[in-house]
Amino acid sequence: MTDTPRIQRGYAPSSFGQLHYAECGSATPILMLHQTPRSWTEYLSVLPLVGAEYRAIAMDTLGYGGSAKPTGPHSVERWADAAQEFVDALGLDRFHLVGHHTGGAIAVELAARLGDRVRSLLLSGTPYIDEEKRRTAGERRMVDYVEPRPDGSHLLELWNNRREFYLPGEEDALNRFMIDALTVLDRVEEGHEAVRRSMLDQRLARVAARTLAICAENDHFSMPALEKFATLHSIPTRVVPGGHVPLPEQQPVEFARIVVEWAAKD
Repeated sequence: MTDTPRIQRGYAPSSFGQLHYAECGSATPILMLHQTPRSWTEYLSVLPLVGAEYRAIAMDTLGYGGSAKPTGPHSVERWADAAQEFVDALGLDRFHLVGHHTGGAIAVELAARLGDRVRSLLLSGTPYIDEEKRRTAGERRMVDYVEPRPDGSHLLELWNNRREFYLPGEEDALNRFMIDALTVLDRVEEGHEAVRRSMLDQRLARVAARTLAICAENDHFSMPALEKFATLHSIPTRVVPGGHVPLPEQQPVEFARIVVEWAAKD
């Protein structure tokens, strides 16, 4: 991965409105889906690395980033509806699929629908949602919600809520998180809630693509899911040393290497 093609950005039409995306490279496409409440910028440093060997595409999930923001409740199913329209609009007949955190839940739903159109599936930091998670969805602790205040102190609160996920020197990545979160501040928790309501465990059983589940060693939110992916679905797993929730930003070279190696096994 020595060449670094330039990132290009565009919009794809859908029944929900325009869907924003960024891409670089050519050849076989790899579609990457981001976590909540992020945007394609979560893969800002990953795209050129993967794009050196593949057509690397990172779309903004419906309701986030530069994509259309329709009314009505968020759900993994609706996000997958939009993603399915997106791949059809771009003419992606067969492609590799990568999902990080929320993006992993969307990727599972999309892969379950599209069958062998998905050549491989890589789940990064993806939570395992089962009946117990769904039953307790309303009891989860809010992660990103802050009450807007006239003095702007809620901005510091939002920053501090996520500060523990980032190491000193990673403020640029945290700045990107802030930009993304502030664009959806009135609905910032809905994405997390939607994942907890998803049917991930049941839909995963319908995925035909070969699948790998990875997780950063310090991502204590998603680390327990690796054992369930392995024991309940016989999915190979890998722990990535270092890193936390924002793994693609913290270790873009390693993340891109895993993506490319897994796609190359096709």
